[in-house]
Amino acid sequence: MMQFMQHYGLWGLLAIIMLESMGLPLPGEAMLIGMAVYAGTSHNLTLLSVILVASVAAIIGDNIGFLLGRVIGTRLLQNYGKYIFIDSTRLQIGEYLFLHHGGKIVFFGRFIALLRALAAFLAGANHMPWRTFLLMNALGGVTWASLFGSAAYFFGDKLFSLDSELRLAILCSTILFFICSYYFFRHHEKELAKKAANYKICTSSMKP
Repeated sequence: MMQFMQHYGLWGLLAIIMLESMGLPLPGEAMLIGMAVYAGTSHNLTLLSVILVASVAAIIGDNIGFLLGRVIGTRLLQNYGKYIFIDSTRLQIGEYLFLHHGGKIVFFGRFIALLRALAAFLAGANHMPWRTFLLMNALGGVTWASLFGSAAYFFGDKLFSLDSELRLAILCSTILFFICSYYFFRHHEKELAKKAANYKICTSSMKP
């Protein structure tokens, strides 16, 4: 990764984070941390430039992912969702959750592996209002880039000495998050399905 960063610099950081934010499984966060550590040790780059590029890449990539989700996401989920246990009821629940809690999902999703790559696409597919998405996406992207970039820039040596432990902690936290989310969803699925159905009935009755 160090050779990649030295060769491509901020353009490489921009490309990797943007592509990850569009939905590709790439190491955007690792790239941000590595570039910030490189900036702090070599002084060839400034911390501000790393944070700005990472923020812009995250925001642009997420908005492209949102657009893709809005254009083809719903159709993909309807046609192929059954292969990943997503039926019409769960699609309705997803739309309800993104309409009512989409801001929190988009903001905090920026800090969670896998969800970071999928949140924008799912927000678009579930018809989350774009203005709300843009605001929370921008806040999440800037906060994420600032926190991880600053921590890596100022404490890079300590981070590398704890590299294996840090990776294990992130992996365990991610697995724990998805396990808890799965059981929470299964426990409340019927309740959420009822709320989603009632909301759809109410909104349909309000249309002229």
